[in-house]
Amino acid sequence: MPERNSGDASAAPTSPAVAAPSSPAASTTTQVASTLSESFDELRSTLAGSVGVAIAPVGTGADVVTLGDWTTGPAWSTIKVPLAIAAVREGDAAATTYAQPAITRSDNDAAEHLWELLGTPPVAAKAVADVLKEAGDTTTTVQQEKVRPEFSAFGQTQWSMSEQVRFAADLPCLPQAAPIIDLMGMIALDQQWGLSAFDGAKYKGGWGPDTAGGYLVRQLGVVNSPSGQTAIALAVQPKSGSFADGTKMISQLAQWLTQHSAELPGGTCH
Repeated sequence: MPERNSGDASAAPTSPAVAAPSSPAASTTTQVASTLSESFDELRSTLAGSVGVAIAPVGTGADVVTLGDWTTGPAWSTIKVPLAIAAVREGDAAATTYAQPAITRSDNDAAEHLWELLGTPPVAAKAVADVLKEAGDTTTTVQQEKVRPEFSAFGQTQWSMSEQVRFAADLPCLPQAAPIIDLMGMIALDQQWGLSAFDGAKYKGGWGPDTAGGYLVRQLGVVNSPSGQTAIALAVQPKSGSFADGTKMISQLAQWLTQHSAELPGGTCH
């Protein structure tokens, strides 16, 4: 069900944006962006709304490919992944109990319990931010206050596409992340859109309305590709503002990626 936890997203000039080819890895990133860009532009022309795609090979310090005009906005329930990792690391048995519904069903009450297990809002925000930093995202500030009273504080964290996929790229390499990654492979049937197009994908979605009621739909995950594992972040803000249109568009993006799986940059944890 749509969660009560995307708000206004900021748009930027169109794709692709990639790291400069100052190293073999960066050169490969540039080649991937060049290969995918034309095909993406064809797909983009059929989608009514703002869209963003970010791709990186799994592994610490991975280079990032970004496509599309959507660049940053509220994390919504995608932030439940680092939140659950932070809580499980505390060692409280209740964290494991709450993590299951928070990840597989995007249960907001369970996520709030995970947040509370971490301590006061400032302490909880730091614990989640520490997980992000450990995965290479050193710029995201986890929201500790309820900026929109009807939604969680952490769900309103402004999380950019590039930093989100950087986190996802290091996710399989993080200590004590394995139980949460396993849960990302057991997503409830009604939330199996987008990256579920990849066999064996581990992913988590997030969605919610901006102040005008228009939905943002996001997803982060790790998928298998011919060259290893690939981290992917997707975001769509349909012109209609409809959640259903958002999930349809994000599924179109994911389906397009499956058709280009041989071109996706793959990696492994070192």
